[in-house]
Amino acid sequence: MRRPGSAWWTSPRPLWLIAALFAWLLATAWVRPLMAPDEGRYGSVALAMLHSGDWLVPRLDGLPFFHKPPLFYWIGAAAMSVAGPVEWAARLPSIIGAGTAAAALFLFLRRWSTMRQALLSTVVLVTTPFFFLGAQFANLDMLVAGCISATVLLAAGAALARERGEPWRALLAGAYLMAAAGLLAKGLIGLVLPGAVLVLWCAATRKTVVLKLALWLPGWAILLAAAGPWFVAMQLKYPEFFDYFVITQHFRRFASSGFNNEHPFWFYVPVLAVLTLPWFAWVLVPRGKDGEPRSRLSDVDWLMWIWLAVIVVFFSLPRSKLVGYVLPALPPLACLIAQRVLAGRAVEKLLPRMRATSAVAAVLCVACVVAVALYSVPPGTRLRLPAGQSVAPGDQVMMLDSYYYEIPFYWNLRQPVLVSDDWKAAATDTRDNWRKEIFDASRFEPARADATLIDRTQLAPVLCVPRTTWLVGPIASQLSNPWLGKAQLVAVNESIAAWRFAGSATRDPDCLGTPASAPAGAAIPSPPVPAPSTNGND
Repeated sequence: MRRPGSAWWTSPRPLWLIAALFAWLLATAWVRPLMAPDEGRYGSVALAMLHSGDWLVPRLDGLPFFHKPPLFYWIGAAAMSVAGPVEWAARLPSIIGAGTAAAALFLFLRRWSTMRQALLSTVVLVTTPFFFLGAQFANLDMLVAGCISATVLLAAGAALARERGEPWRALLAGAYLMAAAGLLAKGLIGLVLPGAVLVLWCAATRKTVVLKLALWLPGWAILLAAAGPWFVAMQLKYPEFFDYFVITQHFRRFASSGFNNEHPFWFYVPVLAVLTLPWFAWVLVPRGKDGEPRSRLSDVDWLMWIWLAVIVVFFSLPRSKLVGYVLPALPPLACLIAQRVLAGRAVEKLLPRMRATSAVAAVLCVACVVAVALYSVPPGTRLRLPAGQSVAPGDQVMMLDSYYYEIPFYWNLRQPVLVSDDWKAAATDTRDNWRKEIFDASRFEPARADATLIDRTQLAPVLCVPRTTWLVGPIASQLSNPWLGKAQLVAVNESIAAWRFAGSATRDPDCLGTPASAPAGAAIPSPPVPAPSTNGND
């Protein structure tokens, strides 16, 4: 006979549970290659930070990359300093963000709700495919989601503790510290969104204590001491930093319709519904039995509903929308789903439903692993050099008419690559793509950009030198650059190819003359050793 309190939701030791959460999220982070362009971009920027030794300025191909602040790169570079350029190290910042969100949700509900609510909400969260896959993806969305979640829950916990005469200062200090981490993870939303949630929660529950805590001077000192130095240092070093990072990357992007991924206002409603199935179906389960009066919303209920609404509405306003933006809405949604499972049922009557819920969680755990396995071999741009060939310290690498973010990561390059393109045309390109990213970065250090951004009409002075150049470009590059017939094709996949060009010992300016053996339109031969690859979306 089962003794009271021996069900699966019996209180575990919190530290063991949190360790298990991180282990679950980390378990498959090494399985699949980095996907282009996002994972390749952020992984390579972190690796460049490690190789350069400059831990202040994030750099894309050696140029200041101020799309986002540096916290993601700091964590990734630190992990790679121990493990090297491996996939799980590049994804560790996202795993930390997801683990932080899950741990904060569990600890908050364990204190201010019930153990059953805390455990079930956490199980729902970490087995939701949307959340799990977000933790397995190397970009900034999950890291800032974790910071936002921890800020909201620590600040709310501090407000509730102060109301009850319990210690609250450590919780509030933690909230300000996590807000600083959010600022360093993705900018102003790390502070603005938790602030909006808490202010609206204050209005709905008439908790004036929240406003008092928002003006707590020691907290602001913590925030400014943690996040302020990096922003001040960048502004002092690059006078254009404020206009680009704050005005362009925050306000212009939010208000403009000229960026990619435009979707209608209601886009995130089906996204949340579909990507959290089958858990989302529990939202339709009524609270309590038919005929029973509905209980009033508790302080925790109000917090979760307001939190969910603020995130969804805020990111629905701009026309440009990416799926990962709404990840901060998953912790409150998981809590509300768990409430529907638990609402209005005695424990004895709840057992059959909890067994069904456990079965759903188990099936979803398997589904999450299967999804990662399926994505471990996507079509892509990963390109490995054959065994025995590598880029020597004195060699140079050039990319033709495109930038492949993951190449510096997988080739473990320690120096920026040369990029050949029509850079005069790039100056007028308003599309949100790789060319605009690099050209925007070039404005901060034009002298460095002149050495790495090569106009496609000026290739001879760069290539006709007594050094080896490794060339990377689309497979069709040989059709528009017949001089590649003089280079050795060393690797190719379904998207791109790599050549080895010996250069000219005499600095012959005509070394790129079209060889008779490679007329325009010639077929490109297969490499001696086929290279495994993956495809990403650009």
